[in-house]
Amino acid sequence: MTDPSSAATGTDASTYVTAAEHAQGKSGKPRSLWSDAWRDLRRRPLFIIAGAVIVLLVIVALFPGLFTSADPNLKDLSRSREAPSGDAIFGYDLQGRDVFARAIYGTRWSLLVGLGAAVVTVLLGSIIGLLAGFYGGWLDGLLSRVGEVFFGLPFVLGAIVILTMFRNAGVDGALPIVGVVVLSISVLSWPVAMRIMRSAAIAAKQQDYVKAARALGAKSSRIVFRHLLPNTLAPVLVYATIALGAFIGAEATLSFLGIGLRDPAVSWGVMISDSRNYVRVAPHMLLFPAGFLTVTVLAFVMLGDAVREALDPKLR
Repeated sequence: MTDPSSAATGTDASTYVTAAEHAQGKSGKPRSLWSDAWRDLRRRPLFIIAGAVIVLLVIVALFPGLFTSADPNLKDLSRSREAPSGDAIFGYDLQGRDVFARAIYGTRWSLLVGLGAAVVTVLLGSIIGLLAGFYGGWLDGLLSRVGEVFFGLPFVLGAIVILTMFRNAGVDGALPIVGVVVLSISVLSWPVAMRIMRSAAIAAKQQDYVKAARALGAKSSRIVFRHLLPNTLAPVLVYATIALGAFIGAEATLSFLGIGLRDPAVSWGVMISDSRNYVRVAPHMLLFPAGFLTVTVLAFVMLGDAVREALDPKLR
């Protein structure tokens, strides 16, 4: 029997859907937090711009030969500190090396340090924070106090101590030095990820689905990895995205101080360090690598802000 109100308006009641049906989408399955976030992100210009910049940087890092044929370590002292020209659009540095080629190849090393530090920091901090938040009690107190000790260490001072110690131990070569820099950044940064994950785990373990899993006799390991972990990843993921850009800036800071990467590794921080005494006579040596660094950090911060707004329903 037709609803009189629908007949009066010329529509059928079956054409109306509830909010729950709308949330299920065309497939008939409920959309998850991640699918909703992806739908929201695709509509954000900030995310699209930041994503495009990051994709371009990844391509540059993986295939630098597509953007320059010059050798970043080829020295020609006759061209020392030459200004940008047709031969080298970014000019030459103090030792006559092509600044554009070095900026292109420096993308690989800078992103490698940032990505490595972000992965190690998030993995270490998330595991410790998840255990502390889920089990609580004396374990939570112990892990929290250990995190506070590392959190209280000044970043630059701690990095100087760690990197100097490894340097005195004879660590040399591009990849070993990268590993040491990643380790030093991660050791001093994991407490932030630990605090975020701990707070998320404490809130999540009070939810009904965790209590139901306990009542059904699920083991602690199953509750942690099947129920808690998927529902506590969002805030840590946001932190990792923003921290990746911050860690790239941290590598540049350490290299500028002379304790981070060094030749034969090429990074934007190394280039900025090489140009610090020649800013007035050869500003191009500083401006171009600093520009690459600024754009990269800004892109990751913009991406992190967009992801945070998409994953937090309160900010939509």
